[in-house]
Amino acid sequence: MAKSIVVKQIGSPIRRPEKQRQTLIGLGLNKMNKTRELEDTPSVRGMVNKVPHLVKIIEEKG
Repeated sequence: MAKSIVVKQIGSPIRRPEKQRQTLIGLGLNKMNKTRELEDTPSVRGMVNKVPHLVKIIEEKG
């Protein structure tokens, strides 16, 4: 079974640079308090680390 993480958006992309908005869209997040279960890969971890003030890792599975 592959490892996965549950990511929740806790911040708004309003008045944020375009790169940060695009990173949220890449993670599949676009509304406040939305959660997504994503595969735990280095690229996903890097995206989460780019916007730590906008997202929170809720749970790590696997």
